[in-house]
Amino acid sequence: MKIPRRSYTEEFKELAVKRVADDQSISTVAKELGLGDQTLRNWIAASPQASSKTPVAKL
Repeated sequence: MKIPRRSYTEEFKELAVKRVADDQSISTVAKELGLGDQTLRNWIAASPQASSKTPVAKL
């Protein structure tokens, strides 16, 4: 029997990503919200904030 996948609202994902951006650890936020660490890392990587913080290589 398959376990159904959970679905989360965009607002929930944004809140979780914002908490990490506000200097809370990924593991703490994930645990408090009942998420896996990797799930939260995926959301962070996919967030618009992540792409704006990508360092630019110096030439």
